[in-house]
Amino acid sequence: MKRLASLAPHVVSTAVILFFLFAGNRTQAQESPALPSQEQAQKPATAPSEKDAKKDDDDDEVKDPFAPEPAPPLQPGMTGSDANDPRANLSPGLYDAGEASMGIEHLLLLKKPDAFQLGTSDPDDPKVDKIVGQLGMGHNEKITKTGHLLIAQLAFANSDLAFEGSHLFQGNFYGVSIYDIANPTGAKLLTSLVCPGGQGDVSVYKNLLFMSVEMPNGRLDCGVQGFPPEPAPPADEEKDKGEGQDKDKVKDNDKSTDQSKDAEQNNKDKDDKGKEKKHHIPVAQKDRFRGVRIFDISDIQNPKQVAAVQTCRGSHTHTLVIDPNDKDNVYIYVSGTSFVRQPEELAGCSGEKPDKDPNTALFRIDVVKVPVAAPQDAKVVSSPRVFIDPRTGAINGLNNGGTHGKKGPEKPEDTDQCHDITVYSAIGLAAGACSGNGILLDIKDPVNPKRVDAVNDPNYSYWHSASFSNDGSKVVFTDEWGGGLGARCRPNDPNKWGADAIFRLKDDKLSFANYYKLPAAQGDTENCVAHNGSLIPVPGRDIEVQAWYQGGISVMDFTDPAKPFEIAYFDRGPIDPKVLILGGDWSAYWYNGYIYGSEIARGLDVFQLTPTQFLTQNEIDAAKTVQVADLNVQDQQKIEWPAKLVVAKAYVDQLSRSQALPESRLARLRKTIASAETAHMNKKSTAKLNGMASSLEKSAGTAKTPADSARMRALAEVLKHPSA
Repeated sequence: MKRLASLAPHVVSTAVILFFLFAGNRTQAQESPALPSQEQAQKPATAPSEKDAKKDDDDDEVKDPFAPEPAPPLQPGMTGSDANDPRANLSPGLYDAGEASMGIEHLLLLKKPDAFQLGTSDPDDPKVDKIVGQLGMGHNEKITKTGHLLIAQLAFANSDLAFEGSHLFQGNFYGVSIYDIANPTGAKLLTSLVCPGGQGDVSVYKNLLFMSVEMPNGRLDCGVQGFPPEPAPPADEEKDKGEGQDKDKVKDNDKSTDQSKDAEQNNKDKDDKGKEKKHHIPVAQKDRFRGVRIFDISDIQNPKQVAAVQTCRGSHTHTLVIDPNDKDNVYIYVSGTSFVRQPEELAGCSGEKPDKDPNTALFRIDVVKVPVAAPQDAKVVSSPRVFIDPRTGAINGLNNGGTHGKKGPEKPEDTDQCHDITVYSAIGLAAGACSGNGILLDIKDPVNPKRVDAVNDPNYSYWHSASFSNDGSKVVFTDEWGGGLGARCRPNDPNKWGADAIFRLKDDKLSFANYYKLPAAQGDTENCVAHNGSLIPVPGRDIEVQAWYQGGISVMDFTDPAKPFEIAYFDRGPIDPKVLILGGDWSAYWYNGYIYGSEIARGLDVFQLTPTQFLTQNEIDAAKTVQVADLNVQDQQKIEWPAKLVVAKAYVDQLSRSQALPESRLARLRKTIASAETAHMNKKSTAKLNGMASSLEKSAGTAKTPADSARMRALAEVLKHPSA
């Protein structure tokens, strides 16, 4: 694990599949790369020699990038997932797959609306070719019919979630569905808004709904027709494409398909004859839209698009930013990972390398200012260079330090994009998961975020998302190794790859603590890797629920960042036992007492926690006391618990579990709390509660762990000012 104060510029061209927003399967070397030295990380990367380039081309010959491949044997010293876990061998099926759970009860599955169904599983169905053509993926003979089917399914995949009041918003590559969750066990669909463009990540603020769009089939008018298929390239161009672009696609496919093609950003790669090759990007279209859509949802069943803010790379994800000092505007941090469009389509766009164009659209994020009373006036107001080297001014100032690849350790590559940014305005910081690095941003001035720290990790393939602990002392980053399409939780897949990395955060500096990965082994046809999650507001603990695609849902306790462990889970068997079909949970978020899962292929899941040895009913009930008006997970809000006695009981359960207090003392606490509840908090019972607070504060000073000390102090505060 490496801290990066700043990194000198270097030149490494990368090419990643634009439309496979999840990476295809390929065998990975199992050798763990050595940790790069600080000196090495700060040196410019060495450009590959002609011999190296030729070797890379030979290594990257492609058969079928979508064909499942078994993981190779683990090397000595590496640890994989548990093949004996109850989740490891569940029966397959779409709606009738086997299930396994611990500490989670599955309450409801609402199937995807018809509008968001491809409607066929036959790769020869004309619908498949039509959708693939709209996505610009035609004329590629190296992609099999099965691969085309998978791409077409992706065009209708469910994506992220947002919440407001009794409404849930589920993004989809084809639009958004809005559900009424006033009764979570009887949730129902209100409307589906068809508006293609992928990946459809959503956030909500009052009467405004925001949606990310990056794919080239997106239209200003939300039309489903896309654009006319582009003609097949000439034979010589097709040869160049086959020898260069397609190989590059598969080579970098595994780092993250959430990335898009830097090679399609007008970057030029020289072949061994010195001839420069330009890679194809879609023909400019005046009606194409790639950026952030804004809808007025005052009439919840009839959303109306009121603005469409174009960006050069589109919006793969976005983050709602609320400035506590600005009540008139909200801000959107746009993370673009796709190719840079032509300037003929959007003026000012350039995909050149920094040495050729200092105004390149790479190596930045975009900040959109949205006047709340006039959202139609939303516009990009800044494009912060968050990867800049402050010493030299080079905008490509960070790299990944080198990661693991098909043939072993790979050379460092520039970081030129963020995949996801989580802001925590209450502490003035944001955590950016930025492809090759985890970064920390000062966002006190939201229009001009400044990087204050950065780390990399040779075990990380693609930094994907981030979450803070509620007290801001920890950050959980995720690694989307394989990009979401790959099977990366098999028995022989290392538990440090495609995992969470937990960092301590102090004085604006990140320090690595440990990894956490889904413990249960998954099969060769189950796409599985760390993905989106949120905190569960159990007082006294740091707990996160997280989606792992077809690995299901896992609930992790990271109170001690050096010893994270699983406390609950839910999983289904593979959709298909022979072919990897894109599916599983994209996001799993806690909202007002329930867990909601965005199931890519199946629909919307609703769960609730149940007590186990790892989590008591009091802790679950205490979490349910936290009720929020809305939830956009990437805009993290400070959790505050009411001084209710059920919260006190949760702390007592935790102190009992950790044996932080003698059992006789814990028994007196439980008895006094129960008496107060029975007496309806009369004056006498309240006085007894108050009287126990001071001794708890004293004990906090000698507690064995910081966590128990904090619990005793928090319990004392509740007992001082208890409420019913």
